[in-house]
Amino acid sequence: MSKPVIITCAPTGGIHTPTMSEYLPITPNEITDASIGAVEAGASIIHLHARNPENGKPDPDPDLFMQFLPRIKQATGAVMNVSTGGGLGMTREERLRAALRASPEMASMNMGSMNFGIFPMMQKYSGWKHDWEPEFLDMTRDFIFRNTFADIEYAMKELGDGHGTKFEFECYDLGHLYNLAWVVDQGWVKPPFFIQMVFGILGGVGADPDNLMHMHTIAEKLFGGSYEWSVLAAGRHQMAFTTQAAILGGNVRVGLEDSLYIGPGQKAKSNAEQVRKIRSIIENLGLTVATPDEARQRLGLKGGDQTAF
Repeated sequence: MSKPVIITCAPTGGIHTPTMSEYLPITPNEITDASIGAVEAGASIIHLHARNPENGKPDPDPDLFMQFLPRIKQATGAVMNVSTGGGLGMTREERLRAALRASPEMASMNMGSMNFGIFPMMQKYSGWKHDWEPEFLDMTRDFIFRNTFADIEYAMKELGDGHGTKFEFECYDLGHLYNLAWVVDQGWVKPPFFIQMVFGILGGVGADPDNLMHMHTIAEKLFGGSYEWSVLAAGRHQMAFTTQAAILGGNVRVGLEDSLYIGPGQKAKSNAEQVRKIRSIIENLGLTVATPDEARQRLGLKGGDQTAF
C-alpha cells in the first residue's frame, strides 16, 4: 500500500514581497493564523520564515519566531520546520539564529551555493508598497546564495549534533543530490533523510516533468530506502508538480512561499486554500494524507517536547 502523503506548507517564505499579494502573511499573528489554518486543512509540517511586521521584509530575529512558534505548536501539534535559508542576502550566522534559539524538530538546509534570480518578478509591478522591495529583487541579478561545504558542515554540526534537529534537504539541482550523498558519506547526517526537490527557480533546475523524473531516479540510486522525498515548484507549476510527485509515491509542499496563486490569474486567499486543493487531489488519487505523528515517525524526528519553545 502507498504511504500517506506528507504535506508541508510554507506560509510566507523570504522571496515574495507585500506588494505581490495582500494575502501574504507578514506579522506574527498572521503567520500564526495562516499556519494553524494550513494544519487544519491537512498539512503536517510547517516550514517557517519571519518578517518585519512593519514593512514585511524577511527578518532573522529569533524574537519574531518565538512570537509564533509556540502558538502554532500548542494549537496544532504539527512539526515546526525553521528555515536556515532566511532571506536572500543574510549572512550564515543570521540565517541560523532562529533555529539555534528554537532547537526545532526540523530545519531547512540548502544543499549548495547557487545563482538565485528573482529579479524577473520586477517586470510585473509598476508601484511598490515599500522601498526595499524593488531593491531586494533587483540585487539578485548579481547575487549568489552561498552554502559552501564549510557552511553546510557548520550548520549540520551546530543544529544536528548540537540540537538533534533533522533537516529538510532542499535540492535545487542534480548536483545538490550528489552534495548530499557526499555529506552522508562523511557521516554528518543519519537516515532517514527528507529531500525536498525544488523546481522552477531561476538558477536551479527548470520546471520540466522530465527533470522531476530524473531527479527522482538519481535520488533512488543514491539513497535507496533510506529517504523520504518531496517536491515543490515555483509559481504556476506548483500544483502540477506536486500532483506528479504524489502519483510517484512522493510527498508535497505548497504555500504562499512557493506560489501566490490557486489557479491561473487567481490569487490564493490563504495557505489553507492551497493545502485543501492538494489534499483533494491526493485523496481523489486514492491516497491518504499523513498526520503530524505519522510524519514524525517516518522522518525520525525527536518530538515536539524536545524543542526550546
